[in-house]
Amino acid sequence: MKRIKMFEDFVNEGYYDPGILKAFFMAGGPGSGKSFVATELFDFPKRAQSSVSYATGLKLVNSDNQFEKMLKDAGYDAGKLHQYAQDEETWAEIMGLRNKAKGTTKRMQDNYITGRLGQVIDGTGKDYNRIKGHRQLYQDLGYDTYMIFVNTSLEVALERNQMRERKLEDSMVKDMWQEVQNNLGKFQKIFGVGKMLIVDNSSTDGELLDQIEKQVIRHLNTPVRNPLGKRWLKDNDPKNRNRNQPS
Repeated sequence: MKRIKMFEDFVNEGYYDPGILKAFFMAGGPGSGKSFVATELFDFPKRAQSSVSYATGLKLVNSDNQFEKMLKDAGYDAGKLHQYAQDEETWAEIMGLRNKAKGTTKRMQDNYITGRLGQVIDGTGKDYNRIKGHRQLYQDLGYDTYMIFVNTSLEVALERNQMRERKLEDSMVKDMWQEVQNNLGKFQKIFGVGKMLIVDNSSTDGELLDQIEKQVIRHLNTPVRNPLGKRWLKDNDPKNRNRNQPS
């Protein structure tokens, strides 16, 4: 009975969640600032330390955040991964942490889905088929799905890569940037008009976060349109469940 009550409480949290049944996919190439945007807007611990309040209520799904935290807790520097790779034993331990981070993130994501909580799924944008598959999964669960595509010029991507702790070879940045650009049109087709926000983050004018936040909140304030989501809302309405329970 206790487990049933805990499950019902979790579903109730989802029902009253401001982002219920809304999933936003983040995409962008290396150096686009996509992860910065995701963290600043949607990572609760980060927002709590900020003087700016972006109150979307969405849950951030990003295994990189978990990985970097685990690295720090284990005494590793995320900016020195290329050095650690030279030692087989050390690298094996780090890869173990990477897999653990992915597992932790997956369990968190499963919990969010159980209550149909609103989510932001932070990915790279270079693996079109993977994002397409994940989008379909969320659609089948009743979610309305959207994409926030953070773009930048190749020149800016290369410049920012040089300032990163975990920098990549220039050739890798160029290849990844081109892959993401090639997928832009495909993403527009599957997400559809009005459900894909493309923002240029080549400059740092300070207005990017406000621009994205306004669009996200507009979508959050729109009633769920997915027929499967509407059915889930009806079936899990706490008022209906309480009405059907024996007195």
